[in-house]
Amino acid sequence: MTERTDELVFGTDGWRDVVAERFTFENVGRAAQAYARQLLAAGGRRVLVGHDTRFLGARFARRAAEVLAANGLEVALSADYLPTPALSFAVKRYGADGGVMLTASHNPAEYNGFKLKGSYGGSASDATYRGVAELVARVRPADVASFDPRRHAVERFDVRRDYYDALAGLVDVGLLARAGGPLLHDAMGGAAAGWLTGFFRHVGLPDAAVELRGEPDPMFHGVHPEPIARNLEATMDRMTEVESPPLFAVATDGDGDRLGVVLPGGAFFGSHQIFAVLLDRLERSGRRGTVVKTFTVSRIVERLAAGRGLPVVETKVGFKYVADEMLRGDVLIGGEESGGIGVQGHLPERDGIANALLLLEAVAAEGVGLGERFAELERETGWRHAYDRLDLRLADPAQQARALAAFDDPGAVYAGRPVTSVERRDGVKLNLADDAWLLVRPSGTEPLLRVYCEAPDEGAVAAALAAARELATGS
Repeated sequence: MTERTDELVFGTDGWRDVVAERFTFENVGRAAQAYARQLLAAGGRRVLVGHDTRFLGARFARRAAEVLAANGLEVALSADYLPTPALSFAVKRYGADGGVMLTASHNPAEYNGFKLKGSYGGSASDATYRGVAELVARVRPADVASFDPRRHAVERFDVRRDYYDALAGLVDVGLLARAGGPLLHDAMGGAAAGWLTGFFRHVGLPDAAVELRGEPDPMFHGVHPEPIARNLEATMDRMTEVESPPLFAVATDGDGDRLGVVLPGGAFFGSHQIFAVLLDRLERSGRRGTVVKTFTVSRIVERLAAGRGLPVVETKVGFKYVADEMLRGDVLIGGEESGGIGVQGHLPERDGIANALLLLEAVAAEGVGLGERFAELERETGWRHAYDRLDLRLADPAQQARALAAFDDPGAVYAGRPVTSVERRDGVKLNLADDAWLLVRPSGTEPLLRVYCEAPDEGAVAAALAAARELATGS
């Protein structure tokens, strides 16, 4: 009789599955065993393990750490939950050869995941993920090394103070002190809970931030922990109800590497707008370098970069591709549509906490709010930004394939706009007249077909997404 093993699919940023279905202690052990073999084959000796606030996160992390230690690796486990960028920082700061983060990032509460980090403090390379995926397919439960506390050890680490010191070196703390009001942080119950306010206490600015949903919660206070408009009703309410609202609100996702923003009055300020303001701030502070953007990022970023004389590189979706470019050197900023952005002088990694501080620095330096500053950038670039995303739940891979095929040959006109070209770098992207575009691609982490669209006005975006729904699903 052949022993059955579950297939563990490694997508754009690791393996993710539903807890108690495929995400089990047995399968976490298999994934850790595969990663141990990959690390040892590459000459690795030391690895760090962390976890977010999800259900059984600490126990899953302990399981991974014990399997890694049982393979002869030196292993340190985080003392408590921590944001993914803090784990990435710790890997680099403490000279580890790799890292494992038990998190499903922005996915719903029923998911957990297994992210890998490189010694440089960022997403593991595509080659590393491919290697681990090939190895785990051959690992049976009986192949997983057994942990013996008499022979194996798992240390503990706490990176908080060192991480805060690094952030204090990245931003101008004096400018933060003159920002003129508090920042609201909505941690959504995730791994960044307490970390932003902790930083401000660390640098002697205890009143610079206030918290919303700052208590760790494996159910993320009843919302999907992705910091996009439809999940931030509580944040928007808070920004409209108070008489003297904070300067702006930042919302971090389940593991603290992504960022969304809500302005006074409750308007959502999206990832593309955040990217543009951060690019502007870094360039105006005298820093230079290449701008790296994924296939799904707004054209305002490339227009702004071109106007400032900065080269632009476009990658497939997935921060690991952005990280690869950052590791080649001379990158000013790199980011993706989902709110994950890395900046020069920090890590080749997304960091929602660092980016929140840089946005506050931008407000203090420019003397205007984020909305006003972005409007100035729209005027500078001549681009009116309108964008939205549609998620279609198509669990059947064959159904996804048929839907993608429907966009492969869209004809000369789509949703009333001439099709100027079709790109297939990552899914199918229709470039339309007036610099509009629509991209259709399968999610790498959920059974979804994601549809992204940017056009010169909201009506055109809505029409293009409605046409996409009809073409993909027939309804």
